[in-house]
Amino acid sequence: MGIADARAMYPAIEIVAEDVEADRRLLEALADWCDRYTPLVALDGRDGLFLDITGCAHLFGGEEAMLDGLLASFFEQGFRTRAGIASTPGAAWAAARFSLPGKILQEGDECAFLESLPLAALRLETRTIASLESVGLRSVGTVLAAPRAPLARRFGAMLLLRLDQALGEVEEVISPRLPVAPFSVERQLAEPIGLIEDIERLVPQLARSLKRDLERRGEGARLFALLLFRVDGAVTRIAARASLPLREPVAIARLFGERLAALSDALDPGYGFDLVRLSAFETAALDTPQADLGGGAVAASEDVALFSDRVRARLGRTAMLKPLLAESHLPERAASLVPAAGDPPERKAPDAPRRSVDFSPSRRAPERPLRLFSRPEPIDVPVTEVPEGPPLNFRWRRAMHRVARAEGPERIAPEWWLHGKPEVKADEIGKDEERREAEREEAEREAVAAETARTTRDYFRVEDTDGHRFWIYREGLYRKDAAPRWYLQGVSA
Repeated sequence: MGIADARAMYPAIEIVAEDVEADRRLLEALADWCDRYTPLVALDGRDGLFLDITGCAHLFGGEEAMLDGLLASFFEQGFRTRAGIASTPGAAWAAARFSLPGKILQEGDECAFLESLPLAALRLETRTIASLESVGLRSVGTVLAAPRAPLARRFGAMLLLRLDQALGEVEEVISPRLPVAPFSVERQLAEPIGLIEDIERLVPQLARSLKRDLERRGEGARLFALLLFRVDGAVTRIAARASLPLREPVAIARLFGERLAALSDALDPGYGFDLVRLSAFETAALDTPQADLGGGAVAASEDVALFSDRVRARLGRTAMLKPLLAESHLPERAASLVPAAGDPPERKAPDAPRRSVDFSPSRRAPERPLRLFSRPEPIDVPVTEVPEGPPLNFRWRRAMHRVARAEGPERIAPEWWLHGKPEVKADEIGKDEERREAEREEAEREAVAAETARTTRDYFRVEDTDGHRFWIYREGLYRKDAAPRWYLQGVSA
């Protein structure tokens, strides 16, 4: 119906522009809330949800009680919903949309239920439905009575696939929108809670139940999630990651204590949380260490790991960083800072050869400054000893420094594998193959040599007249067409 016709019939009608993205966010929020019934929740188009409740209905008093409670909860939140339960997703989809709300189909009743329904109950495209109706097939029962081979040739294989999926002849896989945790424990609360202290008291109780499941598998968890279900449908997820596998309730409670303290202002309890769930998403093998005679069994490395976990839980994942070596000769790329949390270090092969290290004075590593800049800072060098000498003075941050002593150069070239073969354009008309190949190779060598000369660095350790020591370098070489640039890499004092 057009808007003008609708307003003519009902002048007070309210017209609101459609917001597809907002509708999707709302549907995803409802899917999060339905996670209290089953972790296997999938989106169905723009207006529906699929819930795989296999093995979950008895926790809510049976299928009928579960369905009535779900519809009542949605009604209390301001939604008018329809739902159906069946042994196949296709039959449940049809029961929710083409029958009374709360329809429950027993296994084996799918065919009798679908016979009287229109073709739209098979989730077919509009074009396919129009084609079927044009030849007199207007219900699912007429399609069931027709020969299958002519139907497949004329209307495609999707018609028979949807029909078999609804009847259970072909299995239909429903992919959940969120990963399913291998271990989960939850507590249904008779009275909603809204205080941080109440949530902190619940975490160790849930962790003790989770510990028993982990002990049976000989595992610990490295990624935990605390789900708080609000009575009005909102769901809050709080994640905590551990450097080492954990299953001790005290350690898990400390992690979430820090997370809750960091989120105290942002956590909105609303009218309270009536369901709290603790899940373990990533698990790893955990061997119980043998205690010594004094009763201590926790190594110093484990103490450091637990401390770093609590710091990162309170201040964020990037609060503690660790240097990670990289295969590069350039100082600013030789190491990078990554979050301290991560996968355990890789184990070296047992037969890896061990290299001998020469500690003779002639083989010592060059001296490096105490502080290296993350990015080299450009400096102005007016006078230098051409072509290989250090500068006589330089300007850095508007201050002029006169060089009293200098040591170098120490040449550092970039990785050769970072330079790809440059594109060479040549006029190949009238040239034989050998000459073209020779010219191409020569051009490539010249281009690589020019690129290397431009990025080659000559480092100098210099000391100014005030006793300040710097580590500077010249990028590139002196050529007729270009002059090198100077940078300050770090300071020693």
